[in-house]
Amino acid sequence: MSLLLRPYTSADFETLLAIDQACYPPGIAYSKRILRWFLDQPGAYCVVAEEDGQVAGFVLVEREGTRAHLITIDVLEGARRRGIGTMLLDTIEHTVAARGARAIELETATDNEPAIAFWHKHGYRTMRVLKRYYLNRIDAYSMYKPLAPPKEA
Repeated sequence: MSLLLRPYTSADFETLLAIDQACYPPGIAYSKRILRWFLDQPGAYCVVAEEDGQVAGFVLVEREGTRAHLITIDVLEGARRRGIGTMLLDTIEHTVAARGARAIELETATDNEPAIAFWHKHGYRTMRVLKRYYLNRIDAYSMYKPLAPPKEA
């Protein structure tokens, strides 16, 4: 397996949209308009994972001041459980921390046990339950992780 992590380019857009739609059900997956809006935000950072030359996943974060919000992390089903999500997450956490973020937040469905286990494994803690967050019927956990400032060289 040859894995390359790289910054998002506009040429990736349609592929990332298709991956998001494959990873999440209708109504939770982002529409073309919303995904483009998130990617175009001034504090947006997106890292793409290519496995053997094919896009296998991506992570998208929005940073404002000392806080970052993880918008989505998507890894195609056939590429899961090989560390790609962890590498994407580590890279984006270091990126936003180097740019001044000291905390990162996200939301995940309360019934998504694999995602909850992933977030806990990576140091995220539940702050609260957001009632009817997804599709106005599925609760979500609001999760948080403090980020350490980058070490001086």
